[in-house]
Amino acid sequence: MDVLSSRILLRPADPQASQRFYRDVLGLAVYREFGPPEHPGVVFFLGQGLLEVSGGTADTGPGTTAIWLQVRDLRAEHERLAAQGVAIVREPRREFWGLDEMWIEDPDGVRIVLVEVPADHPLRRDQR
Repeated sequence: MDVLSSRILLRPADPQASQRFYRDVLGLAVYREFGPPEHPGVVFFLGQGLLEVSGGTADTGPGTTAIWLQVRDLRAEHERLAAQGVAIVREPRREFWGLDEMWIEDPDGVRIVLVEVPADHPLRRDQR
């Protein structure tokens, strides 16, 4: 798999409290914010990685944490993983935020989100 970037995803019960904890208590620097202003998702720098705190859930367990992997070719990874017998939790599709995503799980049920950033997505634009 040709991974271009990655991050850990947290879906806490209280996203705002968790965002305050990572930003204000731990002092992590903000890489970017996204989504609606009243409930933004926040991506923090985490050493050589990234931590995204967004959404929310009342659940506990492996479903509240995920691994986000940006890949070069989502369709190719879908075909390769399906051929190896990996259960595809959610087929590749374009999300309303403009990224192409597919979900799989590791043997312990930790969700792995495979993402391709389309050529016309704002993440591909030079922000300088």
